[in-house]
Amino acid sequence: MTLSRTAATFAPPVMEARRWVEGIAFPSDRPLINVSQAAPVDPPPLALRQAMAEFAVREDSAHLYGPVLGNDDLRAELAAQISSHYAAQVDAPRIAITSGCNQAFSAVISAITGEADEVILPTPWYFNHKMWLDMAGVQSVDLPTGDDLLPDPERARGLITDKTRAIALVTPNNPGGVEYPAELVRAFYNLARETGIRLIVDETYRDFDSRSGPPHDLFQQPGWDETLIHLYSFSKAYRLTGHRVGAIATSPALLAEVEKFLDTVAICPGQIGQFAALWGMQNLSQWLAGERDEILDRRAAIAEGMPALEARGWRLLGLGAYFAYLEHPFDMPSDELARRLVKEAGVLLLPGTMFMPDHDPAGKRQVRIAFANLDRAGLGQLFDRLQDLPF
Repeated sequence: MTLSRTAATFAPPVMEARRWVEGIAFPSDRPLINVSQAAPVDPPPLALRQAMAEFAVREDSAHLYGPVLGNDDLRAELAAQISSHYAAQVDAPRIAITSGCNQAFSAVISAITGEADEVILPTPWYFNHKMWLDMAGVQSVDLPTGDDLLPDPERARGLITDKTRAIALVTPNNPGGVEYPAELVRAFYNLARETGIRLIVDETYRDFDSRSGPPHDLFQQPGWDETLIHLYSFSKAYRLTGHRVGAIATSPALLAEVEKFLDTVAICPGQIGQFAALWGMQNLSQWLAGERDEILDRRAAIAEGMPALEARGWRLLGLGAYFAYLEHPFDMPSDELARRLVKEAGVLLLPGTMFMPDHDPAGKRQVRIAFANLDRAGLGQLFDRLQDLPF
């Protein structure tokens, strides 16, 4: 019997992890520390919420269908900001707005692959990318990264076949946190261009990159849009997770194919979310800079706290954006460890097994900490609990 599309993949990891806390009472003096999901828990700043409310009341268009590829003003503003951020020239016809970045990835895969085609994913991978490839009937080809969590272009070259349609990178990385060096991203671009495949670069967390200046020069390359497919999300930058606003930058010809997918799934992105993304880009640059500074400070706090954990056998593999990716010292697989941490330490995190293929034993030694919602005091409590584990 043939498996259904959804039966071809695993259960959503974040939802699975949430079930681990059901029925457990956490004392008020030792509440649950939830570092399982990479999403802001605070609402957008008040000024943005007020602007959204006024838009919803004032504009009839807030409640109507819009263009499938997104509103013209938002596409133009994002094109301008990409041009500024990457020191390049990108125009609005090369931009599409989607209902979140996961939909952007799904639409792109649907537009560039056929049944049994292949896409190369560095491991540990972002699990929703893996899940969509499974459900789309596309073979994900693992590209192990090693202790530095950086993929090797030459190793990727050896995985390319006549079925390969793309290599998908995430930088700053989810789950690893690592920021891919510009020369590494360029090497993958050159490989993709040389072999006639696409390079998908998911930069959902680009607003929290610790580096100044363009993180890579791909948008500066002649004919970049014939090779590069750039994905972006407004969710993290402006706390718009519930409004589902993402984006794609690539060639108009490919976006014409993407439009077919989008029109049959959500028809168009939500109007209030698109308005919020546009208003945020036009009015919240200083606020966003402060958000970035806060995330970078929390990242520094993790680095400062690691020596105490290293003394207990932990090892930091990757750190950046919203994530710390660690190797644990215990004689048990990470999925068992993660469940025990809920009950015995009041900590909810995700095991490396959720980011790795079953045949790769490295995932059993690794865990991901999504630290963006913990301030320094909260991070201190997290480190204290991990140091004092009773096993």
